[in-house]
Amino acid sequence: MDSMDRSILKCLSENSRRSATDISQAVHLSVAAVIERIRKMERKGIIQQYTIVADQHKLGNDVTALMEVSLEHPKYYDEFTKVMADNESIVACDYLTGDYDFMLKIQTQFSETLEHLHRIIKSIRGVSATKTYFVLKEIKCGQTAVGEV
Repeated sequence: MDSMDRSILKCLSENSRRSATDISQAVHLSVAAVIERIRKMERKGIIQQYTIVADQHKLGNDVTALMEVSLEHPKYYDEFTKVMADNESIVACDYLTGDYDFMLKIQTQFSETLEHLHRIIKSIRGVSATKTYFVLKEIKCGQTAVGEV
């Protein structure tokens, strides 16, 4: 991957529906070359999917929270991550180093829904501790780091 690929990725990370013509003008490369580079990055698995960033408040999800979760032992990893993957309110789940094992990003309609989800998480076998933070305002979201351009 070179700096031209990174520039193309940056354009796509800002708007995945951006046309090859528009990208070609931004990076000063022919449309055909941009299309070929995008296809090559897709084949190599660098580009894994195209997605959207939705306004959660307009979807009715007025509560965003971050939750740190600790497991008693790594043997509970598979069971825990399956439950996380299957829950639509958990929009991100990252495995960490440090005091906690996981950081969850939760988006839900009401604080009552968050409370219910908190009880579900606490009842998963192997969960030893949680710490929850309410997000007051999201400052930056949805862009992929593409390295130095």
